[in-house]
Amino acid sequence: MDGTKLFEMKNGRGLNTQLKADFMMLMVTMLWGSSYLFMKMGLDSLQEFNLIALRFGIAFILAGAVFYKRLIRIDFKTFFYGFILGTILFLVISAVTIGLKFTSISNAGFLFSLSVVFVPLLLAIFFKIKPEKKVVFGVGIAIIGIALLTLNNGLKINSGDYLIILGAVFYATQIIVTDKLTKNVDSITLGIIQLGVAGAWGLLFSLLFEEPHLPGTTESWVSIMALSILCSAIGFIGQAVAQKHTTPTHTGLIFSLEPVFAAGFAFMFVGETLPAKGYIGAILIFIGVIAAEMKFKKPFMRKRFHKAAEGSKA
Repeated sequence: MDGTKLFEMKNGRGLNTQLKADFMMLMVTMLWGSSYLFMKMGLDSLQEFNLIALRFGIAFILAGAVFYKRLIRIDFKTFFYGFILGTILFLVISAVTIGLKFTSISNAGFLFSLSVVFVPLLLAIFFKIKPEKKVVFGVGIAIIGIALLTLNNGLKINSGDYLIILGAVFYATQIIVTDKLTKNVDSITLGIIQLGVAGAWGLLFSLLFEEPHLPGTTESWVSIMALSILCSAIGFIGQAVAQKHTTPTHTGLIFSLEPVFAAGFAFMFVGETLPAKGYIGAILIFIGVIAAEMKFKKPFMRKRFHKAAEGSKA
């Protein structure tokens, strides 16, 4: 077999693997889009920290049972990093879960997607990494979208929307910290410990401030099991597996579809709709997120000009 054919076969396999990974990421994003609906369902009969404790506790048990061999070999560094990430995850989910009591599923989905634009802003603030022009543009568009989506007639944002935005800031922090902590540890083990720590914090806060109990209705059990199995265990592990075979750009763009799925589930299952200005705001937030993630290539003629200039210098 000649080298060209061998290259094409390898290239084809690589493309096929990336397509499978992208499809897996799309499924994970759809599951996470459904999580707002299931959280809203669960909050009808469970208090916030009780729901978090059950969601992540069950997810930890299930994921730990599947990957128990990895947990047996865990070292202190992985556990410590998992504790840090699990604590941040608890803050993320607490803000979103409490916020959902005071805002709509659609609002929550679109506002939480702002974590994509908060990442470069936090990097600029704490690590002096200057944000790209596309990020600044995306943030500007997203801010207009937030105003249209959330401001009422009195030009006020309700407390639920504030909490969801805070959750997006926490999640952006988690993304940055995860990037710093996952260099030399097993990512799946780290993800499992993260789930366990978030569940433990939820249980502690529930014992301190609530009266924890198991779900008492079929609807509550459906929401908890969906959040635990689909949105947490499968979602986080699927993300870890898929991200090994696709690019960060693909991942960011696919994740930006999460609020679209959230709004779709809200419309299909609870008949939730937005006012006209709300839809315009949601679209602007979506455009802002996409703009912050897109890689814009230089125009073809400009690239040729630069190449010619470099050739003449040589």
